[in-house]
Amino acid sequence: MVPRARHSGMDEDDVRVRAARGSRPRTRRRPAHAEAVDAFVTAVDRGRYRCVTADEAVTAMKARELGRGNIVVGDTVSLAGDASGAPGTLARVVRIAPRRTVLRRSADDADPVERVIVANADQLVIVCALANPQPRFRLIDRFLVAAYDARLEPALCLTKADLAGPEPILAVYEPLGFRYVVLGRPLSESMLADLRGMLAGRISVLVGHSGVGKSTLVNALIPEADRAVGAVSPVTGRGRHTSSSAVALPLPGEDGGWIIDTPGLRSFGLGHMSPERVVQAFADLAEGAEHCPPGCDHLGTECALDDWVADRGGPSLAARLDSLRRLLRSREGTDADER
Repeated sequence: MVPRARHSGMDEDDVRVRAARGSRPRTRRRPAHAEAVDAFVTAVDRGRYRCVTADEAVTAMKARELGRGNIVVGDTVSLAGDASGAPGTLARVVRIAPRRTVLRRSADDADPVERVIVANADQLVIVCALANPQPRFRLIDRFLVAAYDARLEPALCLTKADLAGPEPILAVYEPLGFRYVVLGRPLSESMLADLRGMLAGRISVLVGHSGVGKSTLVNALIPEADRAVGAVSPVTGRGRHTSSSAVALPLPGEDGGWIIDTPGLRSFGLGHMSPERVVQAFADLAEGAEHCPPGCDHLGTECALDDWVADRGGPSLAARLDSLRRLLRSREGTDADER
């Protein structure tokens, strides 16, 4: 029972009420930061952002006003505060420019949450060893799906041509029409010439399975990078992760450009992508998919792709259709897809 209040002759004007915290009206107006300088994010480490301006390398933290939005390697940002780059100084990231391109992945195919890996890249360079470790065609397909979805131009860099020839993998991917280079050891300047031409003046993301030689390539292209290099296990045939996070490195030469080296990957989840977006990434099958009935999941007996591929013949196209279907099934948890 609520006790009755006794009349004391007091009214509301006689009662003091303490204002609650935060009762002051908030304003949406944010500081203009007119003096902020533009910078390019080259590395992210536990809430600290390594950036380069036109003049200096600067370490920064994110301003509270930006909220919980992520900043990733490749972002173009604006820095306020001390952007001198002097030891012990810390600038603030106060703005993030709109992103031209965004490379995403999910933890696995069952996870619909996308994770942004890199922003504002121009091309995705898929590094694949021709041997030791063996090529993983389905992982390459996953990278291609992610590249097309992000509107990045894909390119293929085949390493260790001194151990095996490129013919089997080129038979599958050369008809797709994107650029490729084939490299063998030793990585002399003449051997690297075509790769340097592919990378010049562009922001390129290097991706690949552990042990394919990405770090070795980066060290050959940029000797001062000093990226750690690992060996492939003779027992498992797998490489060891030598990079723990993405980092952007400037290319030498008049044309410039940037390489964004990413950690070696053993899987690349596409759970954040709809089946329609996955199918659209297989450009070589797009013509056949136009003959499918509306709403076709490309897995059932009514799919027109089987007859279309059979009419055109060739094992490479059939292998691509098999890869597409394995990707679609793995997203649904119905296929143990080797990623």
